[in-house]
Amino acid sequence: MSEPSAPKIEFPCENYPIKVIGDNHPTLQDRVIEIMQKHAPDIDLAQISQHVSRNGSFVSIRVRIRATGESQLKSIHADLLATGLVKMVM
Repeated sequence: MSEPSAPKIEFPCENYPIKVIGDNHPTLQDRVIEIMQKHAPDIDLAQISQHVSRNGSFVSIRVRIRATGESQLKSIHADLLATGLVKMVM
């Protein structure tokens, strides 16, 4: 039997959700927004949400972008991890 393949995303994809988890650092949200605007300049800043973990060590930031392709998503992922503040991108 073959493995079922993952569902394919059709690009462009409006309102593509990205969740970023990182250290609770004062500049994290600004860095995430800067990177998102670099790769998806038309993001709606009003739709960005942030949640601090129970113990206050981590922050999750949710952003919705207009995803244009796999290369855009890979670039966003790489740039976010390169900050040193981001632990995971989903």
